[in-house]
Amino acid sequence: MNGKTRSTASAASTEFATSTGSTASTASTASTGSAGSAGSAAPSAPSAPTGSAGSAERIASTQPPASAASAQPAESAGSAESPAPSAVIVVGSGPTGLLLAGDLATAHVPVTLVEKRSQKISNLSRAFVLHARSLEQLDARGLADELEAKGQTLDRIRLFGRLTVQLGSLPSRFNHLLVIPQYEVEKALRRRAEEAGVRFVYETEVTGLSQDADGVNLQVRRADGELAGLRAAYVVGADGMRSVVRDAIGLPFPGKSVIRSVVLADVLLDEQPEKILTANAVGDAFSFIAPFGDGYHRVIGWQRDRDVPDSEPVELDEIREIVRLTLGRDYGMRDARWVSRFHSDERQAPAYRVGRVFLAGDAAHVHTPAGGQGMNTGLQDAANLSWKLASVVNGHADTGLLDTYQAERHPVGRSVLRSSGGIVRLAMAKHPWTLALRAVLTTFFNHVGPVGRKAAGQITGIGYRYEAPRGSHPLVGTRVPDVALRSGRLYEVLRGGRFVLVTPGATARAYEAGEREGRKDRLAVESWASGRRTTLLVRPDGYVAWAAESPDTDTVEAALTAALGSQVLAAQPR
Repeated sequence: MNGKTRSTASAASTEFATSTGSTASTASTASTGSAGSAGSAAPSAPSAPTGSAGSAERIASTQPPASAASAQPAESAGSAESPAPSAVIVVGSGPTGLLLAGDLATAHVPVTLVEKRSQKISNLSRAFVLHARSLEQLDARGLADELEAKGQTLDRIRLFGRLTVQLGSLPSRFNHLLVIPQYEVEKALRRRAEEAGVRFVYETEVTGLSQDADGVNLQVRRADGELAGLRAAYVVGADGMRSVVRDAIGLPFPGKSVIRSVVLADVLLDEQPEKILTANAVGDAFSFIAPFGDGYHRVIGWQRDRDVPDSEPVELDEIREIVRLTLGRDYGMRDARWVSRFHSDERQAPAYRVGRVFLAGDAAHVHTPAGGQGMNTGLQDAANLSWKLASVVNGHADTGLLDTYQAERHPVGRSVLRSSGGIVRLAMAKHPWTLALRAVLTTFFNHVGPVGRKAAGQITGIGYRYEAPRGSHPLVGTRVPDVALRSGRLYEVLRGGRFVLVTPGATARAYEAGEREGRKDRLAVESWASGRRTTLLVRPDGYVAWAAESPDTDTVEAALTAALGSQVLAAQPR
């Protein structure tokens, strides 16, 4: 893929709903959606991006020698005994890092997660919305139903008082958003990671990083101040906006502060708001209220004439004033357990990969909280990267597959910056022409169906697709909805972390469980619940790697070989 994305809210579902038979019986493989075969040439390593570490420091994308397999951590950061070395070290135990580490461990990749905080999960987090695409990814990991039971669903998003983004018609099992605190998401993901065998190293701060042709060295500082070292074949920085990993590989974080002096409080309310999410904007202020589920509510507010540094103390009366101005009353807010003042930035790293080091989540991109897309975008980063790293480390793909992470996810991050930034700028509108524009857009979104569907697709994440090679089947690169199979639902089958070949019954029997080529641990073979003739190869992250109409077995075999390899490549060091 060439790094472009299309945001089409219902493109995938529309195409999946169309009857088949009119498309020519041709096979096409998404070069970015599949591992190269054992005999294929690896894509060349990209040149060093503008602003990244110099080309002399950038590590070429080559298979490391087997000698790295015996590399031990310079010193254990978690116990008196030196553990076996990890193939991957993930830095940061937020939702992005936890999902990524859990995926890798589930794929039998030795992984260590390094976190500077203590083991206790804080309830003082800013994110509290899961969108449809994130819920689909969590469903593919067996966690969505559990989280849905703990949160509250909402079938629409209302902005500026009158602009409404309808979610009830989303082509997803999760045709709503889920209001749930980030710490509940972290609890579920951490439990999964622990059960999968992730090694957690808490109260350990990364202080530096270096990489060579064989792997990556991390320098860390423990809680007692003692310095230590860890080594792995690959490192993923999921350590937030102030990422030490990003700084260590020489990547800038260009952008700017969009809005300053935003105030936040977690409070009890004497009056319950009429809606699950309550928000409004006036010319000089906006506010937002959402429940935590434990009796407390998160309140966020901003007032134009209160532009002070983040260090300025916050009084509850300041927040009450903003809420009364924007919502008409303060709901009797009291007993704040946390108050804070912060600013909101729009920033994106120019590259998500330098050599053997990757960035994901807020370490790669940050944007305004408008639309609640922050945590969700990070979860999608993790779902995209995890299966690719696992394929390479386990020897099923050449390292060129890892370059597709940048090609697929960087454009999505850029799009999220634009959409969330556009929402917050309209919310802050003050001048007559910007207020008029907001009024026009509100009417347009509310009354023109395709516009509203596209907006819903962007905000919820289900509308993004990855660019496919020229000549590919139209479905290649699209997100696959939770289609019905003879054995059940697609996203239940994806819980194995494998590719899924969905095909008519006769072809499915020919490739039952992929046993012909010893692919059973990497390929599930399923047949449509309907009589559909399309054959799809679905990636572990739920996007189409390859598709064809009524292909013969040789064509299917060629596609499987391109995606999964006809044999196991030399394994990456562990």
